[in-house]
Amino acid sequence: MANLCVILGDQLSTQISSLDKIKPKKDWVLMAEVKNEASYVKHHKKKIAFVFSAMRHFAEELQESNYQVHYTKYLDDDNKGSIFEQVKAFCDAHEVDNIFIAHPGEHRLWEDVQCWHDKLNVKVEITPDNRFIADKAFFSEWAQGRKQLRMEYFYREMRKQQKVLLDEGEPVGGKWNYDEKNRESLPKGHKLPKPDSFKPDDTTQEVIELVTNTFSDHFGNIENFHYAVTRKQALNVLSSFIENRLPAFGKYQDAMAQGEPWMYHSHLSLYINTGLLMPMEVIKAAEQAYHDGSAPLNSVEGFIRQILGWREYVRGFYWHFMPDYLSKNFFLAQRKLPEFFWTADTKMNCLKQCITETRDNAYAHHIQRLMVLGNFALLAGLSTKEVNEWYLIVYADAYEWVELPNVSGMILFADGGKLASKPYAASGSYINKMSNYCQHCEYSVKEKTGEQACPFNYLYWHFLIRHKEKLSNNHRMSMIYNTLSKMDEDKVNRMYDDAEDFLKRMSKNEEV
Repeated sequence: MANLCVILGDQLSTQISSLDKIKPKKDWVLMAEVKNEASYVKHHKKKIAFVFSAMRHFAEELQESNYQVHYTKYLDDDNKGSIFEQVKAFCDAHEVDNIFIAHPGEHRLWEDVQCWHDKLNVKVEITPDNRFIADKAFFSEWAQGRKQLRMEYFYREMRKQQKVLLDEGEPVGGKWNYDEKNRESLPKGHKLPKPDSFKPDDTTQEVIELVTNTFSDHFGNIENFHYAVTRKQALNVLSSFIENRLPAFGKYQDAMAQGEPWMYHSHLSLYINTGLLMPMEVIKAAEQAYHDGSAPLNSVEGFIRQILGWREYVRGFYWHFMPDYLSKNFFLAQRKLPEFFWTADTKMNCLKQCITETRDNAYAHHIQRLMVLGNFALLAGLSTKEVNEWYLIVYADAYEWVELPNVSGMILFADGGKLASKPYAASGSYINKMSNYCQHCEYSVKEKTGEQACPFNYLYWHFLIRHKEKLSNNHRMSMIYNTLSKMDEDKVNRMYDDAEDFLKRMSKNEEV
């Protein structure tokens, strides 16, 4: 008789809580590359390659530590197609006392695991998901009785609890947030550090061949795969970021530049979200850089806020509101996702750049996702369901727990304000301020109406007019609605008509 530890593809850490329940040499670890997980949406080719390669390397690491690993590859004859069926087959072939699995990150998997005991007649223990700093109960307790669940206040509680960037209980520097110092555009001719890259080894090459042949109809390019796939490599990425990019990360974190997908961002979300790095070790590395004097406070605080604040917040938010959150659609958005979200064939250069980089890298930084791609989806009234699925498909760091609150809450305001205090809607002027995309566009960001006008300009006002009844009482929107009320009526009508014409042509998949 032996125990079985089931490790999912985003739980690739020797510190994962389920491993603590078993003994090397005596018990078993089960891992499997299964169809259900690879294809419940058609994940980006690079995402599948990254996860499968990281899984295989992690299994090797466990075996080197004397764990007995039962690993099933995607094309193995005994692959049953789902995690449950793999576990069932193992239990049918072996006498299993207990099954241990760390809390799945996604609600659909958690619901599935709830039924394992009854289906298998084996005791199943779900251990805490220690890839996060706070447990689910912490968020629910914090949220209890609050009318507004704002991330900033959750973040402060996390700072206090974890004693991060504190000086005798108060925030280092006297402020909790230095975001106002983190909004600079990239100077012309500025030289950026190169991203870390790793040459695929034999294991990764085998996975790339698998993806090329088996997932050919999935979105994205598989060429030039260079991501870290082991903990050692992920630690190298962390070290390189702290040394080379963290010092300037703060002031340029919102900036965008044509042909520069990586900027000063860390690119660590892939590795944190799969367990190759643990969040607190990343936070501590950044905090140490501040204390060493090698990175300024605005950069360090801004980076730590993304992990200790935003990452922990959206995970807690997700579990607090699921499963009802899946159906939220405050604006009743239902327009079909345009074809150019897959092809990048659009005259709007900002969208072309962000979609092309997403297709090539399975990556785009948060402002590209929020203020270009997401902003357009919001203004155009694109289907909440289709937009959520697109974001889940195209990014290598996307899992439903992080994707759904960011898209439905932050990007689309589909929850009516549970997460964000106002819609993140903007005209072309914001994109022009934070990037050089507009300099290379067929449209003119200075034009508000007409054939040459930037579509973001008239779509922005069209959005505000369409949803005036729902938004005009929002105190953060009062100034812009006051501006709208004073605008020339003919100009407003022209912008509205231009938007209607644009949306009709887009819906017909005409070039826009």
